[in-house]
Amino acid sequence: MGSKKQSVPFNGTAEQKEALLSAIHELRDEKGSLMPIMQKAQEIYGYLPIEVQTMISDELHVPLEKIYGVATFYSQFALNPKGRYQISVCLGTACYVKGSGDIYNKLMDLLGIAGGECTPDGKFSLDACRCVGACGLAPVMMINDEVYGRLSVDDVEAILAKYD
Repeated sequence: MGSKKQSVPFNGTAEQKEALLSAIHELRDEKGSLMPIMQKAQEIYGYLPIEVQTMISDELHVPLEKIYGVATFYSQFALNPKGRYQISVCLGTACYVKGSGDIYNKLMDLLGIAGGECTPDGKFSLDACRCVGACGLAPVMMINDEVYGRLSVDDVEAILAKYD
């Protein structure tokens, strides 16, 4: 994949910016306000792109590096938007030994994105997870709330085609 990283362009609206600034002004004087403000920002935008992190940094006079550090440390925060169809491949032990790593790699190839990213059209996002609790169906992937089990690499293309 190398340097062909693709991303969805940031398309924040004036209403979203106004809502974020309002939340910042409401919460800024409370002790430990950074996390609640970042959570509110993610509710507003759906994720925390650098543009949103920069707004928070500017308004709170907190270094951008600190905000980025919090955003990357806590798994609840997403730095990339989620697609309409959120694909999650289980890489837990049972799924992994039955080939989920190969399925994950096939999805990256077919979608042209790496894990944690979203296709430029906003249609698919791809993530790995550790266990979906369906070990008897290994290997497993989910697309939104739909579970696909006992997969092989050859199944992946046909499953993605259902979402066109």
